[in-house]
This record gives sequence, C-alpha cells and structure tokens, in this order.
Amino acid sequence: MSKNAKATIHLRFGDQKQIDTLLAALMPEVKAPPTHRSSVSLQKGDCTLTLMVTAEDTVALRATLNAYLRWINSTLNVLNVIEKT
Repeated sequence: MSKNAKATIHLRFGDQKQIDTLLAALMPEVKAPPTHRSSVSLQKGDCTLTLMVTAEDTVALRATLNAYLRWINSTLNVLNVIEKT
C-alpha cells in the first residue's frame, strides 16, 4: 500500500512545557493509529512541534490532519484553563 498524500505542519509555541504536554497527549494516537490509511510522526524542536502526516489519499490526509489539529487545540484549551486557576 503506497502513501501518496503528505503534509508537514510546523507549529510554534512560546512555552516548551506546552510542547512536552502535547507530545505526551498525542503519543498514544501516534503509536496506535485508529486506521491503516495514514501515519503520523511528531518532532519536537526549539519552541516548535512538527506534525508530519502521510496517507493513502487526500481524504485520509484531511481526516488525519483535522483530528490531530483538533486534539492539539483541545489540549491547549485545557492548558489555558488550568493556567487561569
């Protein structure tokens, strides 16, 4: 099965702790993906998190990107609420 669709997204953060928390939250999904149609890797950089997705087709690519970006957004929302309390 060849993977023909690819995307790389670089997300910049002001806090290294946010990146570490995101990695911890997303790693279970990266290690055991819900489908065989796509694969994801995450890379930590200096104040950046790089999300790399490869998929069989653009439909699987879009679905995977949407899922990971929603999870990232939800995790950041939770972190913001925790910081305010």
